[in-house]
This record gives sequence, C-alpha cells and structure tokens, in this order.
Amino acid sequence: MTASDTPEHDHHHHHEHDHDHSHLDDTALRVRALQTLLSEKGYIDPAALDVLIDTYEHQVGPKNGAEVVAKAWSDPEFKTWLMQDATAAIASLGFTGRQGEHMVVVENTPEVHNMVVCTLCSCYPWTVLGLPPSWYKSAPYRSRAISDPSGVLAEFGVTLPVGKEIVVWDSTAEIRYLVLPERPDGTDDYAEDQLAQLVTRNSMIGTGLATTPTDTALA
Repeated sequence: MTASDTPEHDHHHHHEHDHDHSHLDDTALRVRALQTLLSEKGYIDPAALDVLIDTYEHQVGPKNGAEVVAKAWSDPEFKTWLMQDATAAIASLGFTGRQGEHMVVVENTPEVHNMVVCTLCSCYPWTVLGLPPSWYKSAPYRSRAISDPSGVLAEFGVTLPVGKEIVVWDSTAEIRYLVLPERPDGTDDYAEDQLAQLVTRNSMIGTGLATTPTDTALA
C-alpha cells in the first residue's frame, strides 16, 4: 500500500488571503510590459535582470532559510524556540520583513512528511526562501499538491517510505510555513555552516529532502 492509497495526507486549508494578491495576473502583465519598454529603450539589460532574479531566488534567499534549519539541527534550545515562535526565532537571526511576519515551522520526522502550498495565490516566506519558484505559483502545483501530494513528490524525485504520512499546509496572508527537513544521517560532527550546505530550497517547501553528505561529496 502506498502513501496515496491511505488517508494519510492531511490538508490544512485556510482561505483568509488578503487583497494584495487579488490582481497578481494583472500586475504580472504590467511588470512584463514595463520591463519590455525599459529594455527597448536600453535602460535595463534583460540578461542581467534574469541573473539578478535567479541569484535571489536560488542563492541569497534560500541561504537564509538554510541557516535557520542548520541552527535548529545543531541547537536544541533554538529548535524549541523555533517550533514555539518561529517568527521571533527567525528574526533573532536577522531575517525579518514583509512576507515573513507570521511564520510557522513544521517538522519532518520519520513518521511525517510536510509539504507547503498556497492554493489561492502564492503566499511565500520571502525572508527565508527568497523569491518563489515559478512552479510554486502555477495552477497545476497549487491544485495537485492538495489532491495528489504523493504524485507531486514523485515528480520532484521524492519517494517516501511506505506508510509515511503526508501533511499539506496551505499558506495564507496571515501565515507562512517553513518545513524543517529531517537532518541527514552521518552529520553528527558537522558544524552549522556545513549543515547549511545540505539544506535545499525545496526541502524547506517539502518538495525535496535535505542533501546527504554522500550527495554533497559527489557534487
């Protein structure tokens, strides 16, 4: 029996989204039109802009979250604080700002795997994860993460042990979720900076797992 065959995936739905997201499509079109106009006039370099966005999406932002996770893995007191008051614990590391005001951390364990989605728009904890990836904002992910979480995980290359519970958390304008992935085996003697290198953006969304030391060595 697979995870999708059992009633193991809980759906935590909340629909109190604010109105900041009600015109995202229109805003995106306006931004694209402005970008095109500025590019045609030579005011911006599209290639340089793409590099900047990619850097913030894949490097700068997720590194903040990786630091949070690494500290939770190595500091039991910080982990306790993080699980009780994620906003304050994260702020203590200097990561504050819009989209990170009301944080909740959910922990992956040998029994439970957590995954985050925003079904009505694309609420996302920018302060710890940077810009949301395009797939996070897509309609297929937002719908299928709820209806077929194990199938979505499989498409990301994640195969969970048989019987492991999948819990899907639906972000809102009031709450942003961050997944605390399981600490990889063989890292007992790792310093925080070494642990942070094992944390991926997807592992903090729940569509991936932390990298193992073996994987890192082969990279």
